[in-house]
Amino acid sequence: MVRLSVLASGSKGNGYLLETEKSRVLIDPGIRCKQILDHLSRLAISLESITAVFITHEHADHVAGLPVLLKKLPLPLYCNTLTWKSLKKAMGWEDKAVNWKPFESSSRFLLDEIEIESFPVPHDAADPVGLLFHHRHGTIGLLTDLGYITKLVKEKIIRSHTLILESNYDMNLLQADKKRPWSVKQRILSRHGHLSNEASSLIACDLAREGVKNLFLAHLSEDCNRVELAETTVKNKILSSKLPIPHIQAIDPAHPFLQITL
Repeated sequence: MVRLSVLASGSKGNGYLLETEKSRVLIDPGIRCKQILDHLSRLAISLESITAVFITHEHADHVAGLPVLLKKLPLPLYCNTLTWKSLKKAMGWEDKAVNWKPFESSSRFLLDEIEIESFPVPHDAADPVGLLFHHRHGTIGLLTDLGYITKLVKEKIIRSHTLILESNYDMNLLQADKKRPWSVKQRILSRHGHLSNEASSLIACDLAREGVKNLFLAHLSEDCNRVELAETTVKNKILSSKLPIPHIQAIDPAHPFLQITL
């Protein structure tokens, strides 16, 4: 059994729990620790049963719950060197012992029965990565927070069984948004920003061509996107390409909890 639970997904916070028969790994605990514990309780999982924490990059919506979490339990913390340096500075960890487990931005290693593969992605963080979790039942990919799909990213994710893929904003809604200054919009639109629904739909066609089974659209902006817009944009693009449509589901930031089982 391999199960990935989505605890939070969106601009205000993210978080995932990957479970196998031997491992329980928290990924990007970007919500308050109390919320994480509430989710674990809902799943009848104790904090003490968590075996590791993985961080893709140091932005607050991916690490907000990390300091309190590590105070409660000194879990092994997996992230690459530049992310670790950014976290140390932001969290004031220079003189504190944290059980840091470094890995390279492009690497594969075993954690119990899961082979974890990391790869660099273009985003405005120190050294952000995407993650692939290889198991005998299939590969689950986690790909959020990137400005565009590089050749390397495409090569890595193309044969995923299940992929969590960023679909952050609708172009028209972003342009019409009055809360964000133009400089912020430029950052979002840049090649180190976030993927739009249209950009996600293009790589979704390649994934559908290669036989992806499940595609979950994640990290939706609450202001500049809608669940139905993200799903419709991606489905229509695949349909117009006359490709088989996999299971496609956009994760609602207001009600993100779902479980994906291989």
